Amino acid sequence: MAIKKQYLKSKPVCKVTFTVPAKEAKRVAVIGSFNNWDTSASKLRKLKNGTFKGSIDLAKNANYEFRYLIDSKYTNDEQADSYVWNNYAGAENAVLEL
Repeated sequence: MAIKKQYLKSKPVCKVTFTVPAKEAKRVAVIGSFNNWDTSASKLRKLKNGTFKGSIDLAKNANYEFRYLIDSKYTNDEQADSYVWNNYAGAENAVLEL
């Protein structure tokens, strides 16, 4: 898994690109505090090599909790900036610091 941050000079946003290698998966989404944990809001596109990829513009100077939803299974990104415990889920969420 990979996270790429591209800070835009013309806007107060950061373009964040998520890449998830999941050849066997049928559906991958990135969900989090930036989209109210909506499982249908940020689906990643499957590339020919089996990797899922997608970008989201997020406000700078903010932190966002997120997780990947891979075929109904939640997982964190090992390249997250940090992790925080979520009592509701009973697991850690990845944190993206912009």
